[in-house]
Amino acid sequence: MSRYDVVIVGAGVTGCAIARELARGQRNIAVLEKNADICEGTSKANSGIVHAGYDAKEGTLKAKLNVRGNEMMEELSKKLDFPFRRNGSLVLCFNEEDLPKLEVLKDRGEKNGVKDIQILSPEKVWEMEPNITHDLAGALFAPTGGIVCPFVMTEAFAENAAVNGVEFYFEKKVTSIEKSHEGFKVICGDEIFEAKAVINAAGVYADEIHNMVSDKKIKIVPRRGQYNLLDKKCGDFVDKTIFQLPSKLGKGILVTPTVHGNLLVGPTAEDLDDKSDTETTAEGMSKVFKEAALSTPDINKKMVITSFSGLRAHLDDASGKSDFNIGELSEAPGFFDVAGIESPGLSAAPAIGKFVADMVNRSFPVPNKTGFVETRVGIPNMANAGDDEREALIRRNPQFANVICRCEFVTEGEIVEAINRPVGAKTLDGIKRRTRAGMGRCQSGFCQPKVLEILERELGTDRGNICKAGKDSKILEGYTKEDSL
Repeated sequence: MSRYDVVIVGAGVTGCAIARELARGQRNIAVLEKNADICEGTSKANSGIVHAGYDAKEGTLKAKLNVRGNEMMEELSKKLDFPFRRNGSLVLCFNEEDLPKLEVLKDRGEKNGVKDIQILSPEKVWEMEPNITHDLAGALFAPTGGIVCPFVMTEAFAENAAVNGVEFYFEKKVTSIEKSHEGFKVICGDEIFEAKAVINAAGVYADEIHNMVSDKKIKIVPRRGQYNLLDKKCGDFVDKTIFQLPSKLGKGILVTPTVHGNLLVGPTAEDLDDKSDTETTAEGMSKVFKEAALSTPDINKKMVITSFSGLRAHLDDASGKSDFNIGELSEAPGFFDVAGIESPGLSAAPAIGKFVADMVNRSFPVPNKTGFVETRVGIPNMANAGDDEREALIRRNPQFANVICRCEFVTEGEIVEAINRPVGAKTLDGIKRRTRAGMGRCQSGFCQPKVLEILERELGTDRGNICKAGKDSKILEGYTKEDSL
């Protein structure tokens, strides 16, 4: 049995942000993740948007934590070295009769504390974004909106947490939780983790974790969002994040640049029963482009390099509050829910980390840790480095001169570092998210065999053991010729 002060269930962006904040105190912390790596659930498949905070109802946790998370993002991106850009966002209104809805959003945003929010005429919008439809009545402009890399952001939280003493355990699916004299026994098959406090940050599975300890049941509905990602040749098609007036199912189809220079279009909003259904469909892809054309009719569909989908953890709440479910359970003191973290969960993640850590500190106070490491330096990026920096990296390690992924200009040195860092990559997808090897136009068609070889060498294992994303996704099944042995 392993004993900890705090066990966090879930290694997505929320769980990792909480882990980092809790590591400021003198406590032993474990993060349990059922998948093979961090950022394998909702955090890996979303829009990468840092919302300004005008959409959530005033007075809700969503509103408060969205705005606070947005305010924290710029400084945090510098401290933890992850890509973030405050590009601003537009909410388009296509009909004159709907203009009052923009006023409602503006008023809500001002009450939530969103700065410099304003309503623009169509002419002002076209000056900003010439590719916006001319069937336009007006738009809400929020200059504090931004875009971020959700993969590197999650990686940054996890690495910084690990440097400050947090232990990560992968492929540890929680099968039951029992109350004990010390607090709770978190059972993962044959392994038991005992802790004074448990934090439920399990994404679409947060209801299952909650229901293990509480008779007051909750239900999470997986809401699938399908996306199309376009080549970097389209990356400047729009500069702002382009929304449409939201509906009851969310903020509609958006069109946005990414921090890496691509163009992203989506998502759909489909409530499902299957929490593992991340398939894309012809119907979904058609819907994405059909509805995106209302905002930007000239998107070049031929420039799509990949499609993907993700699941949002929508809390089925009969009260209609549509809020994050964050708090300590009265029926199970020491158990903290962080459930229903759908949009704007990524934007709110830094603030959620602080909010939950404050709750835990009130219930389980400990002295602050001396020597807490506030900062983190990311993996060197040869694609964005200047000539002098590239030369210095190559002098330090010649592997930085060996280009593995030509589409994204990722070198062997970057891949090796991604494997050997705290909470390092062990899978092809782990390398992909940390370095972008395989994220370019050919979608790893050329670089995958070389990445496989590097993983085999650095992990000291046979390449037949290397997986795409976990134990059930092995890349190689055997040799095609006996003499190749």
